[in-house]
Amino acid sequence: MLIPLLEQLRITRPIGRPRTRPDRVRGDKAYSSRAIRQHLRDRSIQAVIPQPADQIGHRIRRGSHGGRPITYDRDDYRNRNVIERRFATLKQWRGLATRYDKLATVYRSAAVFNAVIAWTRHLGDMP
Repeated sequence: MLIPLLEQLRITRPIGRPRTRPDRVRGDKAYSSRAIRQHLRDRSIQAVIPQPADQIGHRIRRGSHGGRPITYDRDDYRNRNVIERRFATLKQWRGLATRYDKLATVYRSAAVFNAVIAWTRHLGDMP
């Protein structure tokens, strides 16, 4: 799911074509697979993803053939809670939480609409 999402990523700039590669990707332990880490490494994207305990155990069990331990920036990983809180507010919409929509475009438009509403509420809170 992550790799197709990264392929759709477009960050507009004032001049030139949009960026398609983020500086780093924060994720939870579920995104700690070899395929995802290799894809991020191939695109020179820093992975801020911890390794699950079972993967650590497998690596240690293999000894010197297990490779180096995975390193990540723990301070940067702590900022992931901002994203988790945003998803929690996003899932308060019943249609988004249950994914009743059959078409991906309808689901995405609902997510964008929810983000626009949250953004306008944030603008209203500003002095």
